[in-house]
Amino acid sequence: MDLREGLRTTPAVRRFTDEPVSDEVVAGILDDARFAPSGGNRQGWHVIVLKDPEIRRQIRDLYATGNAEYVSQVTAGLTPFSPLNDRDVEARARAQAAATAEKTPIRRGLFAEHLDEVPVLLLVLVDLNCLAAIDRDLDRYTFTGGASVYPFIWSILLAARERGLGGVMTTMAIMEEPTIKGLVGAPDDFAIAGLVALGR
Repeated sequence: MDLREGLRTTPAVRRFTDEPVSDEVVAGILDDARFAPSGGNRQGWHVIVLKDPEIRRQIRDLYATGNAEYVSQVTAGLTPFSPLNDRDVEARARAQAAATAEKTPIRRGLFAEHLDEVPVLLLVLVDLNCLAAIDRDLDRYTFTGGASVYPFIWSILLAARERGLGGVMTTMAIMEEPTIKGLVGAPDDFAIAGLVALGR
């Protein structure tokens, strides 16, 4: 597969077969992705391959709560969690999350309900000591630090695509960051950058 084909054929994939993916394939994907650019070449990312069924189930349940709030905001005509949302309108929409999910079960999505069954789940964390967050002191939402970790995640998805796998990165787990960090024993100065699901 050439680069242009990879760039044009690597969509967000949220449905997978139950075919397992070997540890060797996962290691190869991560080995290729580690060459992604990062600020100062600090490579502050850390990956936990989530295998424990109970931790996967707990993360699925935590993820489902945020997913319901996301869907409720979409239903209310909002861009979910936009920094520019009217916070009162957003709060009302989020308060209706459970009711909205019941009314629109198809919008909840099979991905959230079966997250624990995805063949490969990677929790990508970043060491905040490694981020050159140039916009940290501006009076607005900060995002430049992500430039030192999200190219790595994109490289994971491209490396998976090259091996015939599909995948998606989701940031929904960040809503439950303290709890999830506790589940996996992540240090205090690490942050969750995303959860990556891979499979066939």
